[in-house]
Amino acid sequence: MIARLRDYSRKRIRGISMTLLVGAAFGTLLAVSMLLVLSLAVTANVRNTFSLLNDKAILATNALERRVRGHLALAQDAVEALKTQFDDRSHDLSAFDELRPIMLAAVHANPSIDVLVVSGPNGDEEFGIFRAASGTLWPFRRREVPDAARRYALPRVAAGSPPTWGPLLPADDTLYANVTVPLVTGGALSGYLTAAISIEEIARSVRQLDDGPFATVFIIANGDEVIAHSDLDRLPLVDGRVPRLPASIAELGDPALMRLRDSPPLDNFQQASAAGVTVRDLETEGDGPDYLAMTKTLAGYGPGLWTVGQYYEASSVTREVRRLIGSAAVGLVSILIAVVLSILLVRRAARPLKEIADRADHIAALEFDRVAPLPRSRINELDQVYRAFNAMVDGLKAMNPYVPRSLFRKLMRLGVDTAAEAQERDLTLIFTDIVGFTSLSEHLSAADTARMLNDHFALLVEAVEAEGGTVDKFVGDGMLAFWGAPDTRPDHAEAAVRASLAIATAVRRANARAEADGGHPVRVRIGLHTGRVVVGNVGARDRWNYTVVGDAVNLCERLQALGRDIAPDSDVVILASDAAMARLADVPARAEGTHVLRGRQSAVSVWRLDLPPEGLPAEDQQGGMAGAQARYARDAAGD
Repeated sequence: MIARLRDYSRKRIRGISMTLLVGAAFGTLLAVSMLLVLSLAVTANVRNTFSLLNDKAILATNALERRVRGHLALAQDAVEALKTQFDDRSHDLSAFDELRPIMLAAVHANPSIDVLVVSGPNGDEEFGIFRAASGTLWPFRRREVPDAARRYALPRVAAGSPPTWGPLLPADDTLYANVTVPLVTGGALSGYLTAAISIEEIARSVRQLDDGPFATVFIIANGDEVIAHSDLDRLPLVDGRVPRLPASIAELGDPALMRLRDSPPLDNFQQASAAGVTVRDLETEGDGPDYLAMTKTLAGYGPGLWTVGQYYEASSVTREVRRLIGSAAVGLVSILIAVVLSILLVRRAARPLKEIADRADHIAALEFDRVAPLPRSRINELDQVYRAFNAMVDGLKAMNPYVPRSLFRKLMRLGVDTAAEAQERDLTLIFTDIVGFTSLSEHLSAADTARMLNDHFALLVEAVEAEGGTVDKFVGDGMLAFWGAPDTRPDHAEAAVRASLAIATAVRRANARAEADGGHPVRVRIGLHTGRVVVGNVGARDRWNYTVVGDAVNLCERLQALGRDIAPDSDVVILASDAAMARLADVPARAEGTHVLRGRQSAVSVWRLDLPPEGLPAEDQQGGMAGAQARYARDAAGD
């Protein structure tokens, strides 16, 4: 466990947040799922939209075609029906009286016919029926009505020809279409029957198919001649008035029709194309609107082709497309909102882990006092984890006072596996002891005794750890500490001296407070020695102790005990061995001679460190070795 904590402390991995990871994963999964659903929906809607547009193009254009063909078919059906009655009969003027009732009935029954005329085999007009502007029907003979002749033209027709449409003819500001059938007598061509109808009637009929202000119905004959247009009043004026038909596309000035010939068919309307309907996108120049045109070509109504169709402002036709784009945008926004919500939900769900992680950081730093208990949770699994974590923290807090915190940090930083392994090393040690503590404690209660020892050890530990030392153990009223392990440092002797002088200063201050409060001042002996010891884990498998073992430890203890003989009345005495003094430079001290310490055979040179004068400022008393040397130099000069 210690090794894992050490790895956690030393090799902190630069990872990513679990909230970010899980939120991104969940959000990505959600986004992909919604995108798949959205793409399927958009694809289906695109297909449905263009299918509907295809259907609209086919239905609208076919309706227009049926209206035009139906109107023209009235005249064609009429002449075909009359042909069955006129064949094999005389067709000259002598037959006029006989055929006139039949012709009058036919024209009267068919309001679209303006002229019905019988011509001889050489094309000369014989007789016919003429519809006046007032609607009156006038029978006539051989060019009695000149206007009738201007409304039709005989095409090339043989005896066996079907109904044949001639060219469009303008007459009296009106355009006329005409259809002719051959009259046959005895198998030979004996004359012609022709019906002329007004294109205005066709135009009026197709205008009824206009879808509204955004749609325009039109008919173009012979490629460029506009013969019907449902929105002439919306076109530019010609000589101050509404354009008149027939007119060429250029003369009419319709921007949509002017782009009709140059605009290629759209590829998305295969269904309409298969039905003979061509759909084009008419992009106009400038700031004008764009149009969508649907056209169909009609043949058989004269020498040229007719184009029937209608165009719409693209804005009206593309409403479905815009709605589709809007739906896709709403879907994308929904995906974004869902991803954000998923991240927020994951963040909320991961908050307990964040709280545990924050507390784990304090545990790794051994800052147990900063670890607040985790609250109870309504979620069973979290509540179980919280209770286990709180129990672990309580156990660590209970164990923490028995484990030197500074030592634990050093071992974690250096690596427990190697730093705690027992090894020989040169260290500097100090051993402290309170003079006459046994007699002193006889006059104190157990609680007062423990309180005094705790206060005393607190100032000792503070001085040792301030100089990077390690407190090994407390022995009764004494303390063993060392420098140079587990972290290696060349100045371990100097650090031990600074800590010892700091202890002396702290003890004197504590004694001053105790005397002022009516308490019990203490006298302290400190032994300081540098020597080779075994340092590391010593003990059994279930109970290890990081400690120092060796003769140097015993010698250090004997040095502090010698202080009882050398300075029996001093409040603090610090005795150092010559081995320690050999590592120190210019430390104010006086030689106390050579002594044979208890339990040893050879003599040891002993030095007594000079203490700083009482009353020096704290910051002047707790400086480095250079400051201590300067203080001792000033003190010596004063003596």
